[in-house]
Amino acid sequence: MEVRAKKALGQHFLTDLSIAQAIVDALASDSPVRDVLEIGPGMGVLTRNLLKRTDIDPKMIEIDTESVHFLLTHFEGMQGKLIEGDYLKLDVSKFFKGPYRVIGNFPYNISSQIFFKILDDKDKVPEVVCMIQKEVADRIAEKPGSKVYGILSVLLQAWYDIEYVLSVGPGAFVPPPKVKSAVIRLTRNSRTSLGCDEKMFKTVVKTAFNQRRKTLRNALKPLLKEGMDTSSPVFDLRAEKLSVEDFIELTKFLQEA
Repeated sequence: MEVRAKKALGQHFLTDLSIAQAIVDALASDSPVRDVLEIGPGMGVLTRNLLKRTDIDPKMIEIDTESVHFLLTHFEGMQGKLIEGDYLKLDVSKFFKGPYRVIGNFPYNISSQIFFKILDDKDKVPEVVCMIQKEVADRIAEKPGSKVYGILSVLLQAWYDIEYVLSVGPGAFVPPPKVKSAVIRLTRNSRTSLGCDEKMFKTVVKTAFNQRRKTLRNALKPLLKEGMDTSSPVFDLRAEKLSVEDFIELTKFLQEA
């Protein structure tokens, strides 16, 4: 029995075993964190290799009932490791008391939401290895000044170092997606605090990029208090020109004004 790929769940099953091995190999072998959560194991192409590693203690979360049945039927020792449910709604603290790492072929239609949830738990997630749509991978890894640099770029780069691992063509999947894919690794950086209000920082970044064609003076109007001094040259720039540090300084200015 094989699992039928469901369009509603954004399922495209990786069938290239060498790529599956490369993804699992990208998960650091020298990390002190043994707990690993695989998101969306599907038919277990990554799971098979994860279970072979003696340096980790993996768990998997899968929303698709058909996939859950397949995994329980085809893999020994899955009892207690497989969580049936929606990662976006998961209370991770019920399954991991301390830090845990994340790996997976993320469903492309919810990859951004997955990253936002990981950001909420960033102090417990030191590493993420994932395959996502190449366009999204490029955006996350991009530096300031590019047209694809955006909200996820800034928010993730504030807390993680981003490494581009490899590109993957549509032929590696069944059914083949209409887009190219890529594997990236996120490693938690040494930052413990932004030095500004974190919620405000997110709001500033999102507001600035929501009207990215406008200068910050115009894009940030909803956040500017009456009479606020916007003569600084930074307000003549568009959001894509600002680094993480620039956004932190901008948030401090708006906070203190």
